[in-house]
Amino acid sequence: MASDPSSSSPANQALTPVPQGNRVFHFHEHAALWFSLGTGLLVMQIGAYLVPAVGTRDALVAIVLGSLVGAGLLAWTARLGCQTGLSSAGLMHATYGSAFARLPVLLNIAQLLGWTTFELVIMQEGTVAILQQALGAAPGGLLDGMSGKLLATLLWGGVLIALMTGSMLTLVRRFVSRFGLPLVVASLAWLTWQFGTRLHAQGFDAFWNRPGTGGMGLFSAMDLVIAMPVSWLPLVADYARHGKRAASTLGGTWLGYALANIWCYALGVLVVSTVEPGTNLVAALLLAQGGLIALGLILLDEMDNAYGDAHSGAVSVHSLRPRWSIRAAGLGFAVVCTAFALVLPIHTLEPFLLLLSSVFVPLYGVILGRLGSGVAVTGATRTVDWSAAALWLLGIASYHLLAKFAPEFGSALPTLAITFVLAALSRPRGAGGLTPAQA
Repeated sequence: MASDPSSSSPANQALTPVPQGNRVFHFHEHAALWFSLGTGLLVMQIGAYLVPAVGTRDALVAIVLGSLVGAGLLAWTARLGCQTGLSSAGLMHATYGSAFARLPVLLNIAQLLGWTTFELVIMQEGTVAILQQALGAAPGGLLDGMSGKLLATLLWGGVLIALMTGSMLTLVRRFVSRFGLPLVVASLAWLTWQFGTRLHAQGFDAFWNRPGTGGMGLFSAMDLVIAMPVSWLPLVADYARHGKRAASTLGGTWLGYALANIWCYALGVLVVSTVEPGTNLVAALLLAQGGLIALGLILLDEMDNAYGDAHSGAVSVHSLRPRWSIRAAGLGFAVVCTAFALVLPIHTLEPFLLLLSSVFVPLYGVILGRLGSGVAVTGATRTVDWSAAALWLLGIASYHLLAKFAPEFGSALPTLAITFVLAALSRPRGAGGLTPAQA
């Protein structure tokens, strides 16, 4: 196995293409990684929000179309990362210039601190719920209140810190692909069968013909579905740069994430449609036969999401401070997020994290418009690309104006389309540093 280049050179590895000889990911590794990263309790919870805001049929249409489009954008960015061998920070430098790119890199670090912390809190809450049910813990006991949260947070934070000491390439190839993927597929299949059986007993016709309350339109629902794959856009190149071929990187990323996103969103809809109104999703999963084990496996898989956020955060930190190795930055990142999970009211910060994520929709619309048409920039000599920067700011304004004045059309897709088209039309011709796309 090729060694992880993130531990062998003091150079700025985030801004230096990964050599072809050091690339080790094949189609199945990309598919396994992104199926694993696309699976999670957060995705199921958001899926549960779709019903009853929209009817069952509209919800499922939004899930399938939104997942295919969102995962396609993710896969296109992955292909670009494989073509260039650059990290996400490297793509930002190539598009916006070395000086201006520091702003989106810093914003990416901020959002990854938040999302890693959020993942630790989700795992902490799920762990406490599982242990309370498994052990029959009484209120006021060790697993109740602050003591249980402290122990669970330190447990998962310690696991994350331990993972950051190892190689990302080894983790993906030896654990996620070989062991993690079969376990999470088995847990999803079991929960789907459990709640599908319950749905059959209650009557499929009533479920299928359930109308929406009108709280959300089809395009707004698609926006909510697309939000999850789009949230991974600032991270995907950090993994895709290790792919051997652009075609397998694109295909594996698209297939893996689309399947996971469709399955988890649809499972959220299925669960909320078969339990009593107002039932907590985690509580509903625990009440299913074998739900304790299935939820436990999903929680273990949630660690992949926390690790994915933390690793990309470390790569972004390293791009700004090359003296800090990716491994050292990752350890510091994991420690800070564990501390945040203990003290921050992370659920009240979720709207801020979603607001921060919105800046990356137009950011990558511009990146794909400039770099994603079959040739890719391998380096940037400009300090600021003013036209790219202006288009990004225009895209941010468009995103929020659409959300305020035309929510029925959604925000993500129109903003991506606007920024992509304008960036492609304004792309400098005859620029140096271009390489043909890999097959």
